[in-house]
Amino acid sequence: MRETRTAAAAVRVTRPAPLRQAVYEALIELIINGTLRPGQHLVEAELADHLGVSRQPVREALQRLQTDGWVDLRPAQGAFVHSPTQEEATQLLSVRAVLETHSAHGAALHATGADVARLWHLQDAGITALAADDARGIVEANATLHGFITELSRNQVLAELILQVDRRVRWYYMPIARPRGRDAWNEHATIIEAIALGDAERSEELMRRHTRNTTDFYCRQIAAAVDAGRA
Repeated sequence: MRETRTAAAAVRVTRPAPLRQAVYEALIELIINGTLRPGQHLVEAELADHLGVSRQPVREALQRLQTDGWVDLRPAQGAFVHSPTQEEATQLLSVRAVLETHSAHGAALHATGADVARLWHLQDAGITALAADDARGIVEANATLHGFITELSRNQVLAELILQVDRRVRWYYMPIARPRGRDAWNEHATIIEAIALGDAERSEELMRRHTRNTTDFYCRQIAAAVDAGRA
């Protein structure tokens, strides 16, 4: 019993650090929306000034961002926004594809007429952002549409798993939102049509093609950027 008490006493519940967490979250959003671009040098003083905080929470956030794969800390050089590799993108987007195809299948089984109307409304929001050439708007509309399809699947475990990769999917999608946009939103329309018909198998197959097309497009973009850098 004494040994148990001693071990238990060594584990302390620490108080939350809301400022540190807020800075961490803010920096992730700046990375996702492209304000902080892959490879960009991150200067603590500049980030602190931008966020209206001291340098200490920024420094702590950068350490955590490195651990989580958003930032690279290089000895004697400082912090840089991580540049996702083709392998990283393929791995993440392939996992997302598996989850999203299950979502589409479930959505087709459960969607009501009102749900389908909501899907078309979200589709219209994406088309509007595309017409305005608004990359951030396209990414947010895309995430909202896919998120609602997941919600319609009525599978809480699936929703929780997709939430774990959602941020990185938005990050990867930002640089291709405009060039991939028209094809992507045309594909969304066919998926919604299949969900509206209650055709689970077709919805799943169309979502599989859609996510594969996005993965292939992103990987081609990375390959082109690497080739341009070598030229």
